[in-house]
Amino acid sequence: MMRALVADDDAVTAALLRSTLARWGLDVVVAHDGIEALQTIHDDPTIGLAVLDWGMPGLDGPEVCRRIRADPTRAHLHLLLLTAREGRDDVISGLDAGADDFLSKPFDPEIFRARVAVGLRVLKLKEHLAERVAELEAALSKVKQLRGLLPICSYCKHVRRDGDYWEQVEQYVSEHSDLQFSHGICPACYDKVAADMIGEDSDVDPK
Repeated sequence: MMRALVADDDAVTAALLRSTLARWGLDVVVAHDGIEALQTIHDDPTIGLAVLDWGMPGLDGPEVCRRIRADPTRAHLHLLLLTAREGRDDVISGLDAGADDFLSKPFDPEIFRARVAVGLRVLKLKEHLAERVAELEAALSKVKQLRGLLPICSYCKHVRRDGDYWEQVEQYVSEHSDLQFSHGICPACYDKVAADMIGEDSDVDPK
């Protein structure tokens, strides 16, 4: 279950936001000032969504956003600022602080639902991306690499392993990397093999 934080110093607004989010299946924790909100986010790594009132005691909403974005372990949170401010400068200031979205006070429940849904989609995409990155890192950690000096015979092209043991180069490379060989014949070798075969046929006594 997705866990969300509601931070608002107004008890009525906080309770309303909490009950609304809970109806949509989120597990909600409430903070009543900016310092408590920031501490709760640091202490609880399961929180993915935070609804922050702009004007709170201790730390205001934009400052909480800034501090969250400065923490690499929490910077992925989806942050929604709740505010009565709607001026252009306020919007720019909030977004520059790190907010992902705004919700006007008093909030419209349907608009709130739609914006929370956007935030949850973004969080799911981030989670999926993190899983793919982890899979890629795990795959790369298993890749074997050939390094150093590898003795190889100038004639038969066998390579020498430890203990003066010689083996075919494709066997050695396959054992030390994720590379697999498929065998064919190049044009120069084909001409040589064909000439040798014709020569062998001409040596056969027809009698």
